[in-house]
Amino acid sequence: MASTSRLSGFYKVSVRERRELVAAATGISADEIGAALVGGGLDADSADKFVENVLGCYALPFAVALNVRVNDRDYIAPMVVEEPSVVAAASSAAKMVRDGGGFKAEVDAPLMITQIQLVGVHDRDAATRAILAEKAAICDMADRAMPGLVSRGGGARDIEVRKLTPLHPVPGANEMLVVHVVIDCRDAMGANLVNNAAEAVADRLAQLAKATIGLRILTNLCDKRCVRVRCRVPASALATESMDGSRVIDGIVNASAFAEADPYRAATHNKGIMNGIDAVVIATGNDWRAVEAGAHAFAARSGQYSPLAVWRREGDELLGMLQLPLALGTVGGTLRVHPAARMALRLSNVESASELAMVAASVGLCSNLAAVRALGTEGIQRGHMALHARSVALAAGAQGHDVERVALMIVEARDITLEGAKRALATISAAVTTDGPRPNASE
Repeated sequence: MASTSRLSGFYKVSVRERRELVAAATGISADEIGAALVGGGLDADSADKFVENVLGCYALPFAVALNVRVNDRDYIAPMVVEEPSVVAAASSAAKMVRDGGGFKAEVDAPLMITQIQLVGVHDRDAATRAILAEKAAICDMADRAMPGLVSRGGGARDIEVRKLTPLHPVPGANEMLVVHVVIDCRDAMGANLVNNAAEAVADRLAQLAKATIGLRILTNLCDKRCVRVRCRVPASALATESMDGSRVIDGIVNASAFAEADPYRAATHNKGIMNGIDAVVIATGNDWRAVEAGAHAFAARSGQYSPLAVWRREGDELLGMLQLPLALGTVGGTLRVHPAARMALRLSNVESASELAMVAASVGLCSNLAAVRALGTEGIQRGHMALHARSVALAAGAQGHDVERVALMIVEARDITLEGAKRALATISAAVTTDGPRPNASE
């Protein structure tokens, strides 16, 4: 674990100094961190082995969330994200949660489901009985398709059979069964493993059901692999310059009630959660599209799209609760070949995929807390746009120290636009011409 994730003034120092602070907290040298992240951590030749038709690499900022404490342990959480304010907001909210003792998290066993669709089943009850009677043999067959996983303590754990009827007629497939093979993936995300298992058992399942094989593929609704996170935040940690903590709690509880009642609001509520989770998932080389698919399917499981996190008042404290499926890996896939992803795991210092899931979910709850607190108090735009101002300054052509100067000018002028930034930069340039040269902006 990190010696501490409470690194005061972190945002005020240079990139090199931040690496040195993280190095001191994690035991990884600053040079090693820098080397793993140079150029985004991936060169074009390596990228050409990842995907097709490669022209080069597209880099995103690699940052860290601070103040994160989960189950009485400190973590420095790696985040890859392009949206201003996400990292700062998560770190700030994590500090508030820290004042209440940090996050308490638990996670299910790393069980994934692969589906085998059987169509043209004439007697679904008889087919179900035949398949379940050979549950042990089918699990053994699946295990033989993934010996490496079995050697690490994973493997097939159960067989489930579901009867499905298409919502519209499908020639030859109106009477179908879907067989779930439930597989313990250990520290792997598990997509390729469970897909191999589906291929391995499909023929035997078709024989038992007297049916035709349809699709054989995992589901990203991995609801047997959920993570649950809770936190308590004292009112005193939530207070703003203009609102006391008790009023802030009321505002956050109201925001939660809005999301629970309205799927339009719930979608944006959940997007705020995924701001934090996705950033950790991307940084660690995991499949954020799979995570998003599972999260949103889980949010809609009741028939109405609902928030993944809810907030309640308990006395003078705010109670937050988050639950979602989260299939992450710390071995295999991108992690074997992407230096930045490997570095991200080292920085986080997690020991298992389950531990990584708890950290990622905690960062997600941080992001949600920051968003609903802002919405319930000063509004979301003030802080977000202030941080966005730096990007606008860069787009206007500002460099070095001028980036911060232009950003400050357009924030104070409440004109955070490209045109406003260009005017601010012209003002600075005119002052230099009048007053004489200033020190090099990059120094």
